[in-house]
Amino acid sequence: MALGRSCARGVAGTSARRTTRGKTGRVKRTRVGVGRWCVGERGERAWSGDSGARGGGMRGRAVGGVDLDAYEPKYVREPVPVYVMLPLNVVTNEGEVDDRAGLERGLRALSEIGVEGVMIDVWWGIVERNGPKKYDWAAYREIIDMIKAEGLKVQAVMSFHACGANVGDVVEIPLPDWVLEAGEKDADLFFTDQYGYRNPECISLWADNALTLAGRTPMNTYKDFMVSFKKTFKEELGTTLTEVAVGCGPCGELRYPAYPENKFAQKASQWRFPGIGEFQCYDQRALVSLARAASEAGHIEWGGSGPHDTGGYNNLPYETGFFRYDGGSWDSDYGHFFLEWYSQELVNHGDRMLEMTKKVFKNKGVTLAIKCAGVHWWYNTRSHAAELTAGYFNTRAGNMTPERDGYAPIVRVCQKHGARLNFTCVEMYDSDHPWYCYCGPEGLLRQIRSACARFEVPFAGENALCRFDQVAFDKIIKNCAGEGNDEEMWREGTILPPMACFTFLRFNSELFSPGAFESFRIFVQRMRDETGLLDTSVPGEGGKSSAGEHISSESRVQLGL
Repeated sequence: MALGRSCARGVAGTSARRTTRGKTGRVKRTRVGVGRWCVGERGERAWSGDSGARGGGMRGRAVGGVDLDAYEPKYVREPVPVYVMLPLNVVTNEGEVDDRAGLERGLRALSEIGVEGVMIDVWWGIVERNGPKKYDWAAYREIIDMIKAEGLKVQAVMSFHACGANVGDVVEIPLPDWVLEAGEKDADLFFTDQYGYRNPECISLWADNALTLAGRTPMNTYKDFMVSFKKTFKEELGTTLTEVAVGCGPCGELRYPAYPENKFAQKASQWRFPGIGEFQCYDQRALVSLARAASEAGHIEWGGSGPHDTGGYNNLPYETGFFRYDGGSWDSDYGHFFLEWYSQELVNHGDRMLEMTKKVFKNKGVTLAIKCAGVHWWYNTRSHAAELTAGYFNTRAGNMTPERDGYAPIVRVCQKHGARLNFTCVEMYDSDHPWYCYCGPEGLLRQIRSACARFEVPFAGENALCRFDQVAFDKIIKNCAGEGNDEEMWREGTILPPMACFTFLRFNSELFSPGAFESFRIFVQRMRDETGLLDTSVPGEGGKSSAGEHISSESRVQLGL
């Protein structure tokens, strides 16, 4: 994560800092925000910037007869804030901060161009690596202090999964050794596919309440971890630490590990895009749950195992009996039963995780969140095969099965607990992908956002791939801004409201290269200019509206000003 020193100086004309010294003599930097220099009648210069949302600042001041507030944008609706994901290995497996100097320079550069904050994975496999309840928060303490010093906010992800088995995983961070040892004694602790492969990426949801981890259940273990986090960072909760996202599965997403790349488990079946993946319901606790559900449905013959005609990880839908377009088993009484059970077990797990997280962080001033996966391949087919194996019962109408919205139940869980839903694919077009994969990231994103709008659940977006091109940035801004201003139509899901926030993937050396960082700086400014709703009634010089005068040249082109 080597970053050039030049980025620490920021970009001229985009933000400012006031530098003071505390009682100890240590330099304190207070971010004023994105704005511009104003010149008074006698040549005085002062910074006019965004200080309202971030505290402090220079609002209400005048220099040489110039009202600085007159140069501030006034919003009826605030712009969508931008966050940046920190590197997966910002803390090493040994519990040390990776490239401390580069991280500090990068954080300062992000603060200076108006980024709201950063997202950080809080890895279970690092913090509790030394044994049950032996928490090591030292590196995270150091990083949080660095972020706090730059006036940035933090979205903390409770990462109860391993890193290294999925797209974009460039490092290996396993679960704690003592958890893996528990899995050797109880093989059904992990999700299992039809071939008997046990996936050590995360603990099976069917083991949530099994006393398998040194006398604790996984749920109790997750809770103890978050309580320790809360106690360690109690001073920052609600101020610097403003969001806690609880990991509910692989990649921290509420889904099954249906499409693992398994880069560090070469003996396992290797999924490759656009394979349909596999159902992960073959550990003994899962099979007991399935048998019970089948008995309650009056069909004990449905409870022996998962479907027999689903193919393998890399099959395509039309190659299987279960997922094929016409006459597939998904469109049958049995298929409906199995998919209902499989998806509801996932929803129930998300409900349990959010319920527990809400209790831990009650009255702490933080937003809760969970994340769903952007399984967009085969979306434009009837069976939505890849979504089904991942746990989302989201299908078009078949001959026997009605059309299903597989994400509405998850959104309702978020509504129940007052949580935000995070989702990816914000930068994608359908045309970005091969036609024969029937990908539909645009339709999938709209479907989930519409469900969030109907249930009034805040929606937060991320990009799936790290891109710095204008096409991707244009798409992100358009999606973040939403459609229109009719709140009634938002609640109906007819049109889409603005996103709650956007988190950019990712903080890396490419981001801080000169060309990419300049593109990103312009993107952040455009997000500020184009996703908020300006108050055009603010009088300018001569009584005329001045709301558009502060808009950047890039945004003026986009907005037609």
